[in-house]
Amino acid sequence: MDERSKDSDRTAVAGIAHSPPHRKAYSYSQQLRTNTGGHQKRYNNHPRNHSLDEIDILGPGHRRNAYYDGGGGGVNSSDDEEFYRYASSRDGGASDRVVDYRHLGQIVEGMGMGDDGAFDESQQAPDQPLPEFMANGGGVGVFKVPHRAAVHPNRPPCLELRPHPLRETQAGKFLKTIATTETQLWAGQESGVRVWKYSDAYEAGIGMVSGRRAPRGDEDAAPYFESANTSPTICMMVDQGTKLVWTGHKDGKIRSWKMDQNFSDGTPFKEGFSWQAHRGPVLSMAISFYGDIWSGSEGGIIRLWPWESIEKSLSLSPEERRMSALLVERSVVDLRAQVTVNGVCNISSSDVKYLLSDHVRAKIWAVGSQSFSLWNARTRELIKVFNIEGQIENRVEMPSSQEQVVEDEMNVKFVSKSKKDKSQGFLQRSRNAIMGAADAVRRVAKGAGAFVEDTKKTEAILIATDGIIWTGCSNGLLIQWDGNGNRLLDLAHHPSAVQCFCTHGSRIWVGYLSGLIQVLDLEGNLIAGWVAHNEPVIRLVIGNGYVFSLATHGGIRGWNISSPAPIDNILRTELSERKDLYTRQENIRILIGTWNVGQGRATHNALMSWLGSAVSDVDIVVVGLQEVEMGAGFLAMSAAKETVGLEGSSVGQWWQDHIGKALDEGSAFERVGSRQLAALLIAIWVRKNLRTHVGDLDVGAVACGLGRAIGNKGGVSLRLRVFDRIMCFTNCHLAAHLEAVNRRNADFDHIFRTMSFTRSSNFFNNANVGVNSSSNQPTRDKNASTDKPDEGRPDLAEADMVVFTGDFNYRLFGITYDEARDLVSQRSFDWLREKDQLRNEMKAGKVFQGMREALIRFPPTYKFEKGKPGLGGYDSGEKKRIPAWCDRVLYRDNRTAPTKECSLECPVIASIVQYEACMDVTESDHKPVRCKLNLDIAHVDKSVRRQEFGTILQTNETIRSNLEALRFVPETNVSTNKISLQNQDTFNLKITNKSGEETVFYHILCEGQSTIKEEEAAPDYRPRGSLGFPRWLEVTPAAGMIKPDQVADISVHHEEFHKLEEFVEGIPQSWWSEDTRDKELILLVIVRGSCSTDLKTHRVNVRHCFSGSSLRIDSSTNASRRSQEGSTHNRPSNIR
Repeated sequence: MDERSKDSDRTAVAGIAHSPPHRKAYSYSQQLRTNTGGHQKRYNNHPRNHSLDEIDILGPGHRRNAYYDGGGGGVNSSDDEEFYRYASSRDGGASDRVVDYRHLGQIVEGMGMGDDGAFDESQQAPDQPLPEFMANGGGVGVFKVPHRAAVHPNRPPCLELRPHPLRETQAGKFLKTIATTETQLWAGQESGVRVWKYSDAYEAGIGMVSGRRAPRGDEDAAPYFESANTSPTICMMVDQGTKLVWTGHKDGKIRSWKMDQNFSDGTPFKEGFSWQAHRGPVLSMAISFYGDIWSGSEGGIIRLWPWESIEKSLSLSPEERRMSALLVERSVVDLRAQVTVNGVCNISSSDVKYLLSDHVRAKIWAVGSQSFSLWNARTRELIKVFNIEGQIENRVEMPSSQEQVVEDEMNVKFVSKSKKDKSQGFLQRSRNAIMGAADAVRRVAKGAGAFVEDTKKTEAILIATDGIIWTGCSNGLLIQWDGNGNRLLDLAHHPSAVQCFCTHGSRIWVGYLSGLIQVLDLEGNLIAGWVAHNEPVIRLVIGNGYVFSLATHGGIRGWNISSPAPIDNILRTELSERKDLYTRQENIRILIGTWNVGQGRATHNALMSWLGSAVSDVDIVVVGLQEVEMGAGFLAMSAAKETVGLEGSSVGQWWQDHIGKALDEGSAFERVGSRQLAALLIAIWVRKNLRTHVGDLDVGAVACGLGRAIGNKGGVSLRLRVFDRIMCFTNCHLAAHLEAVNRRNADFDHIFRTMSFTRSSNFFNNANVGVNSSSNQPTRDKNASTDKPDEGRPDLAEADMVVFTGDFNYRLFGITYDEARDLVSQRSFDWLREKDQLRNEMKAGKVFQGMREALIRFPPTYKFEKGKPGLGGYDSGEKKRIPAWCDRVLYRDNRTAPTKECSLECPVIASIVQYEACMDVTESDHKPVRCKLNLDIAHVDKSVRRQEFGTILQTNETIRSNLEALRFVPETNVSTNKISLQNQDTFNLKITNKSGEETVFYHILCEGQSTIKEEEAAPDYRPRGSLGFPRWLEVTPAAGMIKPDQVADISVHHEEFHKLEEFVEGIPQSWWSEDTRDKELILLVIVRGSCSTDLKTHRVNVRHCFSGSSLRIDSSTNASRRSQEGSTHNRPSNIR
């Protein structure tokens, strides 16, 4: 090698620090290291049989050195720009690992150059980072390192009421829905309900509270209270009239929970009144304009529970609970049965996914996937049935009883089939998959409209403050309807499926499957949008000045109701300045192993030599295998199984079990998950004391074989969170043969760009959790445009750390078999590296862009004759394949420059401390390779950051003044505060918006009704469910919008609701009818501004004089003034 190359090498090596990097000590790391032995490592040094000289040992107790390099040369000067010693400097402080610095200093002093000036790596200190080679082409496009910051720059700062829990901690506890009261946030979960008090929203996590043990996944959550176990909660609604929260459950029951009960730590609170509402699950509920409870279930079943029976049952004592439940169950009105005549029903038999109460017009919307039914809430009669296109549907055939019997007989035969028939299950599923594909092709041939049933399913419904009905579809379409079910307008701002809505004042919030939240005005114009969660947003509710969002993983975040707003920038700046208070750092080690096993099996000793001997100081082990099984039949069968969602094989399971034994699985390590695609297998193990910080395992696979469909070539990936940082591990087997360089590059590019992650099937099988059907879809919509700069990036590009390992199949070029053997025997790996196809392609920026690899100092790992030890085992057959470094490990972390420090802006910094081949293993024609990574990880203490969030809101004067301004409610008046009605009378109530600039939104409720008694006693006003109206009173419209200086006319009408046949001698006979005495009630006219966190209430007394006395109206000139002075009050704001 020329002198210029040697000088370049000396310069590069001279830059290597001769002292170990200092690491800070952190509490988590201290805890995690209790069982790993720190630096007092234990190594099993197995004898290795090869033709190289014996490798030096760095003193007793230290690992065998991994280098097989000779002293005959340095690093080529062409690597000058890519050859970095990525050893990040650290501030002083005690280390979390025990290092004998005196002994290490003696080693460093003994280091030096060989006779020719080459670095003597046989005396490399054990935990020093190795020199690395970095590929060009990184930092741009999809290979750009994802942006990280202490506070997310592309969305408003949020209140993390419940930080994202790891999915594995939530088995049987997943949150399914949320609802808000004035002072609480309620959540329905798979085992009951829980409740947060807004007064505790900024408190330390329950894991920090002394004497209280936090469940896994809730250590950083704000303090909450939990109910006793129940059947899974599916839906939930708040009833301000009775001060109850109603929940619908999987067991078909409707349960009630008192809002104002005394909650206590550690003691589960119990349900109140409940009854059996359906045989199947209660999928949806709503409280009508008149206080009745409507519930929907499977098969289009809609039932109504009259308020009168519920009121009577609630008045009974707990001892009479069984009687009260029976009373309600017997009062049921089966609406589906009412509209079914001779086996023909006018409503759809699809599941009733949603029920919406239209309080503006006293109607109920029942929603299926593709159809709607509209009901009169007062008469309980069906008004209209129409489909998602707005077309009226009059009749829906139901299966006849005879057809049902035949179907049942077929089901019985299917269930009782023989064992021989059961073996056909897979073939039957494959046939179904083929038939489904054929059906899809047929529908495509008919036109794009054939897919309406798949792409236009209704997923959410909302009534806006101006009375317009909104629905959201699975294709992202937003549809506006009038109150009569007429389709008005279609909008589309995002292609991902709509999951939920909420509204307040002049704004509508939309939650999507992609995790995006968008803010719209009432006309549907887009105001703002941001990625709120990394999983689907399944519920949005308004409470305490926040829009709370619930994601499928169970995380709950609160977004200021005015966002985007100036306070967002103030909060972001203040939180960023306090990042030192909530930043935590950890240090872990990951062992990556790759091996092309050539369809063979390994002995326990081989696995111990490869993996077991290297894990004493390791926290995570990732193993990638290639050619686990081959053969045309197996590959074809695997491809077929993939089409029906099946993966894995008995051989793959054998490998996992035996590797687990080598790792002491069960005692030291826990297997987290795996993914197999035909011949490719990747699996991961985590040390048990780290398990609570590792989870959210997702898996992915990309085939690169024949037609990009067969898994003999391709990649399998695992993605998981480690201390809340995303890490992806991909095991690849790329195209073979010396000349297929471009094909290998294309394979990598295809894998990197198309790898899409889904939840592991192992997770569903083992945990048996009931998550949404959408949850097993890709966790991020690949086609979803977002409001972030990195929109449309591949899943792998968004990870904090990416590791690629496997048989990449890059060969040595421009060299003969004999020349390569000679260079290997002379340990002249620097010369061989110049002939490495992968190194050259990386340097040219054509593959693995921006990724790093430790400088290779071990012999080529391919191709060997099985069973032949040492370097004499290289292929000596007829083909004499040139030795090559086919088996590699590369990585990319968060660094954009070599000198980056570990921080919230650069949260994952890695270095390679070991990179070697196990030359003594002879079970395959490839040698196994292992690579040990040392990681520094910075993450956020969510509990502390939430406390700081609350402190900023309370102490920053600018924020306080902005929040105070949100309490403003425009001035309004009501034309009277007293109304008296006789039978069939109507009074026109006027609400005037006296503001010349602000729009007003009003909502009218009934605070309670009292019967007038002869004796002059104080009236006892008793509210109905959800502050609904008695059936004798119609108020229309009961909600709406009033523009500046405009007046709203409200019709207050007495309506006789009894049918003629219900009267006997002029007296109504229906058991639920009100009596004929005079009645009085109080109307609440609630007024708020476009974005008010406060409200004003006007009270209007309405009296029904059954005796037929004349209409009496207080129309004095100062009525409105008395209304405002005597019956208007401000509700104090709950914002802190």
